[in-house]
Amino acid sequence: METPKIFESEYRFCLILWEHEPIKSKDLVALCQEQLGWKSTTTYTVIKRLSERGILKNEHTIVTSLISKDKIQEAEMDELIEKKFEGSLPAFIAAFGRHKKLSDEKMEELRRLIEEDTL
Repeated sequence: METPKIFESEYRFCLILWEHEPIKSKDLVALCQEQLGWKSTTTYTVIKRLSERGILKNEHTIVTSLISKDKIQEAEMDELIEKKFEGSLPAFIAAFGRHKKLSDEKMEELRRLIEEDTL
């Protein structure tokens, strides 16, 4: 099953959800008002849209995610690499490395993560 695309404002909403789930929808509305400046109608609309797209569920006013933060981030990275780097992970890493100096410790961590993923 392909991970559904979410837009930037939906992602910011999901960050709040992932941090607090399971959460009552009224409490989620209050958090979105406080952290995002949204009106309650905006939050309820986003809950409805993401529910219809299978990203979250809202049962008996309790909202929980159906897709993890990791899965959403993976899908976003895959899309970025496909669109901007013609599907080449090495090209992405090379571009990243040219603009951000990594410490030896971070390089070793990256090397370890790559090795774990390829085994």
